[in-house]
Amino acid sequence: MSEYIIVLPSKPRIISEEGTSGRYEIDGLYPGYGHTLGNSLRRIILSSLPGAAITEVKIAGTSHEFSTIDGVKEDVITILLNLKKLLTDEPQSLRIKIKGIHTVTAKDITVPGQVELLNPDLHIADVTSKNTELDIEMKVEKGLGYVPKEVLQKNRVDIGTISLDSIFTPIRRVNYDVENMRVGDRTDFNRLKIFIETDGTLTPKEALERSIEIMITQLKAIVGFKEEEIPLEIAKGEGDQKSEAKEKKEIDPEILKTRIETLDLSSRTQNALANGNIRTVGGLSRKKEQDLLEIEGLGSKGIQEIKKMLAGFGITLK
Repeated sequence: MSEYIIVLPSKPRIISEEGTSGRYEIDGLYPGYGHTLGNSLRRIILSSLPGAAITEVKIAGTSHEFSTIDGVKEDVITILLNLKKLLTDEPQSLRIKIKGIHTVTAKDITVPGQVELLNPDLHIADVTSKNTELDIEMKVEKGLGYVPKEVLQKNRVDIGTISLDSIFTPIRRVNYDVENMRVGDRTDFNRLKIFIETDGTLTPKEALERSIEIMITQLKAIVGFKEEEIPLEIAKGEGDQKSEAKEKKEIDPEILKTRIETLDLSSRTQNALANGNIRTVGGLSRKKEQDLLEIEGLGSKGIQEIKKMLAGFGITLK
């Protein structure tokens, strides 16, 4: 049976790592598995790695994103777009408070000690008047993937607070390629090449490793799944009806799923049951004798034949 075993691939191999980008290869994938794993990993990398993003902004003196600020070159929408480029690794409340002529960058943000800004030179706004005070409060949260502002808002936003569509993913770009390679005498095995670029809050190697762990965890959760048993329709009643229901509960579900056409019944009886839309032993066991007598082409002789067949399985009509 060894010829039916799917050969396992190699461990991921680092081809190159430069700053926030990296290239990796996995060799010896069974034919077709390059795209199977490559596409799955790409989707997980893009959607399932947590990151931090600004979700709310409050700018003193403005009530909505279409406002302008006296003494500031940029309008509010431009400032918000600049703030969305801010990279940080922790959820936190941040603040900028500047007065007078100044080119505002991420360096001007007041941050707690445990928070690191990964792009401190990010340009945010230009204050052009010495009497202007720019006061911005920001809320940074952690999340997965892309979340629209309608979801984040949750009807709890204070007046003057602007909710933002948030892209939490720390991944900037990811793609994969598959090429054939030789394994033994075969030349159709796959080599999977993966390119990952992050925003710097985690390394591309960490992104690949975490995505593999997520895939394994998801698959482990469904190992050993069991098909749900088909529920029996049990008649409500007293005395012998309860006993009959209990007996039906103990019948092997596989027997109830047996198709009528596979049973040792006459062609006339089989055709009559098919015309009555009865396809399985389970469906037949839920019928009363009177129900069967109403089916065209099925008489008392056919009923006796059915009863005898069901008795072989330890089943009776309802």
